[in-house]
Amino acid sequence: MPENKENNKDQQTEDKQPEKNLDNLSQTHGKVEKFRPTTLDQVWGDRGSWKYNTMDETEYRGIVEGMPKSDLVSHANRIGLIPIDDRTQLIKRLILEFRRHVTAYRSPLVESTKSKPISKEAEKILKEGR
Repeated sequence: MPENKENNKDQQTEDKQPEKNLDNLSQTHGKVEKFRPTTLDQVWGDRGSWKYNTMDETEYRGIVEGMPKSDLVSHANRIGLIPIDDRTQLIKRLILEFRRHVTAYRSPLVESTKSKPISKEAEKILKEGR
């Protein structure tokens, strides 16, 4: 019988391996995200969080969905939207405006490629349009 207890202990320790928590993991695409500034304010260091106090959509969505309707209406007025009576439509519009704001601040960096020299024939065709 003592052998059975030892075997059971070995099985229990093997079963107690730490479980991996998938909630703490995040997926990345491996792309370096560099954004080019589109306004002078961005060149001088403005990050765009002045209007919504965040640049993360999930955080903003949580804030907006937790607001009572009166706060949603005043928030919409402050942002410049005309508030509507339907709460779900108002939240959708607020999130759409938030996405527009974030997109304006996160214009992707475009690497310019040098144009290839065009042939004499193509140049001649293009000159005909003058």
